[in-house]
Amino acid sequence: MQVRAAQGSLRALLWDVDGTLAETELDGHRVAFNRAFAELGLPWQWDRSTYIELLAISGGRERMRWFFLHQQGREPEASLLEALHKSKQNHYRELVVAGEVRLRPGVRRLIEAAGAAGLQQAIVTTSGREAVAALLENQLRQQSRLLPLRICGEDVSAKKPDPEAYALALQRLDLDPAQAVALEDSLAGLAAATAAGLRCLVTLSAAFSQASASVFSAASSLTDGLGEVTAPAKVLRGPACAGGLITLSYLEQLPPVP
Repeated sequence: MQVRAAQGSLRALLWDVDGTLAETELDGHRVAFNRAFAELGLPWQWDRSTYIELLAISGGRERMRWFFLHQQGREPEASLLEALHKSKQNHYRELVVAGEVRLRPGVRRLIEAAGAAGLQQAIVTTSGREAVAALLENQLRQQSRLLPLRICGEDVSAKKPDPEAYALALQRLDLDPAQAVALEDSLAGLAAATAAGLRCLVTLSAAFSQASASVFSAASSLTDGLGEVTAPAKVLRGPACAGGLITLSYLEQLPPVP
């Protein structure tokens, strides 16, 4: 018989995808966007610094629309935007299948630990469902069954930093915010999680590794990763982490949202 967790104890992990599960942004999505631009004959190439700036805009279509507007001074035609998005999705899947996009250290370990402990786990992202499926099917095939609930961009009317995706996940899981921890890598994700009342561990991805720790002051913990025995994580803000491994017991002790 499964024992029901006490009110307020850790019962769920809510996982962001891009930059949190894997270094998808710079090594995956950015490359796929550039290949889509080339395929459709557009003279654009997003370098790493440009793309990091564009990450302030949530959503691939939104990013392209904003960039087109500022390059051309007008909105792109809907047919062009759709063709670019479809091409980009195809190129992204090809990159994932080829192994060009890899999981971050500690991700598989923590997902399996949470599964073994009976915690609920969900994907909470404003990326598209197709891109999420590509990553899970190819990089987390054995663990994907532990992530049955997937809140994606198609499921919400407002993307991060709006808290809608997290609020929907909590509703579907029938949980109080105090019973879950969100794992994120970005300011937009942190803002979305904390606005939903969630404790949030921010594990900085390559795209945000140069950001000042002070801008993540709302995070319950700020680290440079989740850690493996051979590659321990460094805690930049928050409770000390013995051995450099983010564990369920570590997440359990994270302070509540102010």
